[in-house]
Amino acid sequence: MLKEFLETIVKPIVDKPDEVNISEVDGDSVSIFELRVGSGDLGKVIGKQGKNAQSIRTLLSAVSAKEGKRSLLEIIE
Repeated sequence: MLKEFLETIVKPIVDKPDEVNISEVDGDSVSIFELRVGSGDLGKVIGKQGKNAQSIRTLLSAVSAKEGKRSLLEIIE
């Protein structure tokens, strides 16, 4: 569910939505989501001064807390 949530947030931001790849590494108490985007889209996901990335992380934390989990987002080049 959280993976699909991230996809719905990230795909409209980027120019190449087909190249968005999100993989989930599930731990005991923390889920780590690794986000990879196509070339040239990394800046759009991060945003000016990291504001887009911070907003995405805030939304992810809020949704995962509602489910009683903890989630982290790593943006990988």
